[in-house]
Amino acid sequence: MTAMTPGSNIPLSAARVAVDVAAPVRLDVSGLLLTADGKVRSDNDFIFYNQPSGPGVTYRTGGGSAPDAIVVDTTAVPPGIEKIVVTASPDAAGQTFQGIEPTATVRNADDGSAIATFTPPQLGAETALVVIEIYLRNGAWKARAVGQGYANGLAGIATDFGVSVEEPAAPVAPPVPAAPAPVAPQPPAPVATPVDPRIAPPAPAAPPAPPATPAPGSGKINLDKGRVNLQKNQTVSLVKGGAPLLSRVRMGLGWEPAFRGKDIDLDASVIAYGPNRNHLDSCYFGKLAILNGAIKHSGDNLTGEGAGDDETIVVDLGRIPADATGLVFTVNSFTGQKFNEVAKAYCRLIDDASGEELVRFDLTGAEPQTGVMMAKLIKQFTGEWEMTAMGEFVKSRTVRGMVKPAAQAL
Repeated sequence: MTAMTPGSNIPLSAARVAVDVAAPVRLDVSGLLLTADGKVRSDNDFIFYNQPSGPGVTYRTGGGSAPDAIVVDTTAVPPGIEKIVVTASPDAAGQTFQGIEPTATVRNADDGSAIATFTPPQLGAETALVVIEIYLRNGAWKARAVGQGYANGLAGIATDFGVSVEEPAAPVAPPVPAAPAPVAPQPPAPVATPVDPRIAPPAPAAPPAPPATPAPGSGKINLDKGRVNLQKNQTVSLVKGGAPLLSRVRMGLGWEPAFRGKDIDLDASVIAYGPNRNHLDSCYFGKLAILNGAIKHSGDNLTGEGAGDDETIVVDLGRIPADATGLVFTVNSFTGQKFNEVAKAYCRLIDDASGEELVRFDLTGAEPQTGVMMAKLIKQFTGEWEMTAMGEFVKSRTVRGMVKPAAQAL
């Protein structure tokens, strides 16, 4: 059985799989069938306790004594459906996932044997999660750990994927005493496809205009269209045209003092982990090469002054040992200066052979902390690597203090 981390994927060893989601409290588990554009075809593609079956996908109740599950028969999923996302939300209205981290288990639906497990880390104000997705890639079905949270409950997930959420009926104004004429009865509002009554409808307001750029956490993209500017929690696959793009990359990290005439001494590092979030080694100014030279550090920058990258870390992806599956890039202030004294902090991924900038993440918003996790690279089962922007602040002046929180963030 595989213990998955956010963004990791595995091939499915069974044609019929069940994804159950367990937590210390009762959860509502749902599934959505999505096309290539990431949307449902209609509300019939939303599978939950009140609409328990769809083409190739069914909802299975645990009866209160076992976790609910979404069962996917990949042989019966209709053409055009490329992904089934499994979601979970606490049954109690308004309850968040703070302190009740759920665990999803992917099982062989025929014999119940466990294939993989996934526990999303560091949950807080989320009231709903996309936990696991079952997806089709090059004719084969796979499972990916997601762990994307929503603070606006299952309604946020439903509307994100194109499910209609009923608006509340407008209140009827009381009759005016001076007008004796009876008010003609209004016809009842049309009834939509069954929708989970526990989904809180959005507040009555004009629908927002679609965002000009992808929202944070809106999912994975690739490099087919050239350089990518990531937002926090977005992921980019380091492939182009379906083929791995490169084997040797350089992560450049830079910053400037927020106040003129004041030096800022920050230290960039990378922490390497195994498949079970086990710490393998850390590369920083005091240890400039790790993993038999597959990862090398440029050395310490003491001021942060000047244009361009302040510190760089070269990663030879082709030489990374097989047991190293996760890299977290961090920046720390050993002298104790806080990140609200830092301006223009960023990280960027560069093709080390050509010098071409591939991915960039500009850190927006600072907290009075001494450490920040900037980005992570996760190796997929297929061998390809994915980069996710993080921007998560930590109270730590050294890379040693980043090892545990970075492991939890994988």
